Amino acid sequence: MNSTPPKRPIRIGGASGGFTDRQRSIMSFARSNDVDVIIGDWMSEMTMQWHGAAKSDLLKAGKTDAERAGLFDPSFMGTLSPALPYMQQRNVKLAVNAGASDTQMLARLVEATIKEQGLSMKVAWVQGDEVLDVVQRLMKEKGEKFENICFGGNYEDWPFEAVAAQCYLGGAGIAEAFRAGADIVICGRVSDAAPVIGAAMWWHGWERQGEANLDQMAAALVAGHLIECSSYVCGGYYSGFKSLFEGCEDIGFPIAAIEADGTFTLEKEPGTGGELSVGTATSQLLYEIQGPMYYGSDVVAMLEGIRMEQVDKDLVRVSGIRGQPAPTTTKVGITARGGYQAEFHFMMCGLDLKEKAEWTEKQIRHSMGQYVDRLSVLKFSLNGWCQDDPENQDVATVNFRIFVQTQEPDLLGVGSMVGFQRWCMENFLQSCPGASIENDLRQNTAKEFFEYWVSLLPQEEITHEVHLLWNDATIAIPPADHLKDYGKTAATRQWSYDPVAPADLASFGPTTRGPLGWVALGRSGDKASDANVGFFARDDEEWQWLRSILTVAKIKELLGASEYNGKDVDRFEMPAIRAVHFLLHDHLDRGWAATSTYDGLGKNVCEYLRAKHVDIPNVFLSKGKVGDQRRIGSSS
Repeated sequence: MNSTPPKRPIRIGGASGGFTDRQRSIMSFARSNDVDVIIGDWMSEMTMQWHGAAKSDLLKAGKTDAERAGLFDPSFMGTLSPALPYMQQRNVKLAVNAGASDTQMLARLVEATIKEQGLSMKVAWVQGDEVLDVVQRLMKEKGEKFENICFGGNYEDWPFEAVAAQCYLGGAGIAEAFRAGADIVICGRVSDAAPVIGAAMWWHGWERQGEANLDQMAAALVAGHLIECSSYVCGGYYSGFKSLFEGCEDIGFPIAAIEADGTFTLEKEPGTGGELSVGTATSQLLYEIQGPMYYGSDVVAMLEGIRMEQVDKDLVRVSGIRGQPAPTTTKVGITARGGYQAEFHFMMCGLDLKEKAEWTEKQIRHSMGQYVDRLSVLKFSLNGWCQDDPENQDVATVNFRIFVQTQEPDLLGVGSMVGFQRWCMENFLQSCPGASIENDLRQNTAKEFFEYWVSLLPQEEITHEVHLLWNDATIAIPPADHLKDYGKTAATRQWSYDPVAPADLASFGPTTRGPLGWVALGRSGDKASDANVGFFARDDEEWQWLRSILTVAKIKELLGASEYNGKDVDRFEMPAIRAVHFLLHDHLDRGWAATSTYDGLGKNVCEYLRAKHVDIPNVFLSKGKVGDQRRIGSSS
């Protein structure tokens, strides 16, 4: 029997949730915080598309690496370089999603910078995420259909030519790089949570082979999800934000301390704004998940039993996560050039806004004439409303937006006698009262956009490797030996249900009509063209009401006829954290790069639904509304 005591928890700092994050992040952890590993993400689906398409252009032009700049976030080195001496001095390791379409080039730049600073840290990089050739080979040789997991349909019927494809690798390569002696691991596209699970696998000696460590790895996967978006879990995007104004200009970055059994705590770097509470942690948990199973390439985490406990100020313990074997597949995103888009904005003011918008739309459609058939998307939308007895002219002014997409950029030219700008401009003098145009017309011009196809790729077809720059060694990373086939469609990969034994809503007593968000907190996000939205309650009584009122049918009703697209809506519950989650299939009109909506990242749909009116029990309102200086209590 092994009597060796388990290692202390590994402490991992979440330094960046994307290329837009604050640049102090790595330095703050390297210099001032007690962490063993720093993780971060400088990528997103949008940057994968940008860089992937740009790399395709460069390769077609025959450009060599020496002739071009690296296709990765240009701010990354400015964030990393000042922190390198502190990382070496304190023996802090780093694993990041930052390589985008030039992972090797970025790794070599990091290595060169280390040498320039007279340091001796070792750099590795992870390869295997760029898989356009694999996708094309499997279609040709094996007849792979690559069904879209968001809205269905086969890839072969997609009317676009792919220019790039990246799949989501797991954390096993990062673990092997650390085991081989790496101090810094540069990844291209591993899953957002992979750096955390990889670091924990290395630290605690967990293995993907066999099923002994499934629960531990699943917990680490969820820990990765909770801290990979940096300050989100510390109060960013928190619907209870009104109680966090003090210090909101510098919300802290999170630290996950993961124990050998997989249980972990979350804390916030000291001396910063925000908070780390059951409420903020629940908010981040509900962000960008798809259902009761949270998929990674190393393990699948079962979320329904998750528990959170507030053990101290800014300290939350998370437990109750169970693991299932890794799937036979991993997600792959395929990028294609979609065409060109533009938009024109009228500012309308005052009364009768719907009629004014209708008047203007009729005029513009008349000007377009037969050219309407050459537009793949034409959308008119009136955004905003004039308040009664408006307090000033600005709040009485709303935006009437005309949005178009086409394969013909000439139709979007500026200054021509035929084209989008002209069709809008020529109606200005016969427009409705109180209409004006913006003075910045750059949005009228053609802008390229990308289409994005999300499917599943067999893990066995991926060449997942780790390259060690200090000795030119390569480590092959095979898939786990216990893979499970969860199916390839949205319907087979998750389950959905309405509330079991719902409460009698009348039992909660008299009600007042008001916004759902007076008592319910929530969070939403995007998964390609799907949107996810979760809601959670402040206490057990409110939870019973919330889970009972929020059925699939109720969410469709709250979305309303103009927002509900007729597609499936999935639902599941997490009782111990008083949360109910919905997945809105294809809600985002093809996702961020091609969407015609304002909410391309799905971040706003929750706040829209929280603003919708429902009948709220007065007993809940007597406790105060969300954000009225109340903290969300511990789950039981």
